Order: sequence, then structure tokens, then C-alpha cells
Amino acid sequence: MKKQSGFTLIEIAIVMVIIGLLLGGVLKGQEMMTNAKIKRIANDFNGISAAAFSYLDRYSFLPGDDSNAAARWGAPLVSGSGNGIINGAEQPDVWEHLRASGLISGSGTTDPTNAFGGRIRVQNNGAGLLGTVICMRNVPGKSAEILDRQIDDGVGNTGEFRQTVNSPTYDMNVTNLEVCKKL
Repeated sequence: MKKQSGFTLIEIAIVMVIIGLLLGGVLKGQEMMTNAKIKRIANDFNGISAAAFSYLDRYSFLPGDDSNAAARWGAPLVSGSGNGIINGAEQPDVWEHLRASGLISGSGTTDPTNAFGGRIRVQNNGAGLLGTVICMRNVPGKSAEILDRQIDDGVGNTGEFRQTVNSPTYDMNVTNLEVCKKL
């Protein structure tokens, strides 16, 4: 008679518990990373607002719209129109003016990226908001909803934080929403 060998129920149970613990740890780690990205985006909205208002206080113009920027810092900086509106041509200059003033780090006109890898823009009007707004692209729907609840009213198309899709609810399956917040 041949003796059969195999795993006992106790050994299989131990392996299943270990696999469950590993999966739980991975899922918890992913959740922590997403929460950190959401916090970073909220901080970016606040930091950019603070930098723009500091620039306005110092130089009496919004960054990008500053009609004295080229005279103040020299070429290759471009001056804005000074009309209080950041138009399409002035959008890249927002970052150059803020960087030249030392209010944010870096150099040039390149748009910074948010924690989810999307571009950050400061512009006139966006997502149904009038005036100067900060917009971020490629934000997952679930994260956008969490941000809206933290920053504003939790409704996607009202308040000072909105998605560009005109809907009160956030689509949890979308990974590339654009969201804007009033400066």
C-alpha cells in the first residue's frame, strides 16, 4: 500500500490566512497612497491660491496678467495685459511670473502636474465658475468627490469646487476628470 502525502487542512488554512493578510496590506497601502494624493491636491489648491494672492498683494496684478513683469524681471519674461483677466495667451505666464517672484519653485512656463499626473492651470472661468480659477486634470472621480466634500459642498456642479462635467454627482469609474476651484 502506498502512503499518500499532501497538505492538511490546518496547513491550507494557514496559507489562506497569510494570503488574506498580504492582500489586506496591499489594499490598505493603495488606499493610503490615494489619500496622500488627495491631500496633496488639496494642498496644491491652497498653495497656488496663496501664491497668487501674495503676488497680487506685492505687485498689484495677478500673475500672468502683470503688465510690468518684463520690465521687472527682464527677458524672456512676457508681460500680461494688466486687465485683471488671465486670458489663454497669459496662462503659461502665470507660472513664469510666480517662479520669477520666488513664490513657487522651478523656472519657465511649463504647467506643473498634480498628484495624479494631470496638468494644473490658472485661467479665467472654468467648470461654470466665473473669474480666476485653478483647474487640475486627470483626477479620478472618487478622489474628486472626496476633495469636493473636504473643500466645498460635495456637489459636483455647485459651490467653489466643481467638475467640468455639469453633473451634481461624480462618476466613480472615470479616471480623468478635470476639476476647478475658485481662486
